[in-house]
Amino acid sequence: MRKAYQLGFGTTGSELNLEKLTIRGKLPDWLHGDLIRNGPGTFRVGNDQYRHWFDGLAMLHRFSFDSGELAYRNRFLDCKAYREAMDTKQIRYSEFATDPRFSLADRLKMIFQSPMTDSAKVNVARIGKKVLALSETSKQIQFDPETLESIAEFNYDSQINRHVTTVHPQYDRLKNCDYNMTTRFNRISRYRILQVGETRKPKLEASIPVSEISYMHSFGMSPNYFIVTEFPFQVNPLQILFSKKPFIENFKWRPERGTRIHIINRESGSVEKTLLSDPFFSFHHVNAFEEDGQLLMDMVCYPDAEVIQSFYLERIFKEDQALQVGEFRRYRINLKEETISYEVRCKEGLELPRYDEGALSMSGAYRYVYGVGVHKDHPQSFYNQLVKLDIQAQTSLTWYHEGCYPGEAVFIGKPGRASEDDGVVVSVILDEARGNSFLLVLDASDLKELARAEVPHPILFGYHGSYLGKAE
Repeated sequence: MRKAYQLGFGTTGSELNLEKLTIRGKLPDWLHGDLIRNGPGTFRVGNDQYRHWFDGLAMLHRFSFDSGELAYRNRFLDCKAYREAMDTKQIRYSEFATDPRFSLADRLKMIFQSPMTDSAKVNVARIGKKVLALSETSKQIQFDPETLESIAEFNYDSQINRHVTTVHPQYDRLKNCDYNMTTRFNRISRYRILQVGETRKPKLEASIPVSEISYMHSFGMSPNYFIVTEFPFQVNPLQILFSKKPFIENFKWRPERGTRIHIINRESGSVEKTLLSDPFFSFHHVNAFEEDGQLLMDMVCYPDAEVIQSFYLERIFKEDQALQVGEFRRYRINLKEETISYEVRCKEGLELPRYDEGALSMSGAYRYVYGVGVHKDHPQSFYNQLVKLDIQAQTSLTWYHEGCYPGEAVFIGKPGRASEDDGVVVSVILDEARGNSFLLVLDASDLKELARAEVPHPILFGYHGSYLGKAE
């Protein structure tokens, strides 16, 4: 097994609070804020081993930029799943693809109270004034962005043990509010779009009844529409409650059903159209906007859901095939004629897509998308390069260093910039040779290195995070 996989899918040894990291190169003096990353902090509890990249106990990492200097802090997310795992030295809560070693009594108890994890390890978002660690399960955790200490549990939906949620809330700058989607389980299940304001409880915006649910990691939003993309990777939710399998292993790929795309009018909350597309799968909606009377939807797509199987640790460790990366598709939906088509905008594949969401969400003016990928000349079973797509020119740039494994590429724009890519891209890199990680800062225009700062330990392979800028 590669050393990088031992490190990146291992265990974080220490919780650190370092006031000053050594920087090689020079950080832009306009960078003032915190990059907070989320992901697993361990893939092992006692003698128990998590099975999938999407499992594990959550750990937060904060990189604080201030006047050309950089501080670092990391901390396990304080939650029930973490505390009980530490107390018992066992996995105690069900994860994406790993269940505890249930007894018969535990199985019977599950029928009435699902022990779904509250280890919110997937993303970080500011909702109003709250900063949340986000999970696909029902329980989100509010935490202090300075100390990384947990503050309170946050829920979108009152049915705590009977829903899952997406982990990419959509923000509307004009309305100054966030939206997210939950899937509520019942005899007739529902996809529910909820508005989350500054002070009020989540408000139901739209609801779609379904008999079987689709696995969805994100949803789309344009100025006038919510977009729910229902892939043919589905399950009867009652099967989840009574199954002896981990959550995701209950879903089945049913390509004959095609992909149903529900277009919801944001003003009325009603489904305006439901269109049927050829079968495909995606984790990430990127952006959606309207142009010349049509709805355009950008996504990172796969022909099927096999990519989920690619992230089982046993399969990654075998390294017997290269990891598939998604293709950037632009779907064009003509609501009047009820037609849907797509084109692949760039040849270079990527995942974990990011762009200048703060300024360009729901806008067709955006041009650049950043992500991780697999180098065509160095194929392997996990991501090993950074990618910048120019989706207008349909060209790409890449950053690759042998033995380096990048995480999500977060764009941070320079204040008062004149061009879209005037800023930096930051990524947490695991360095196989040195056995630790570093924060890499690239010029967003050409992906040339500006600076890097090492931390003394390896940071496990994570998923998403947010840059929380500070007012000058």
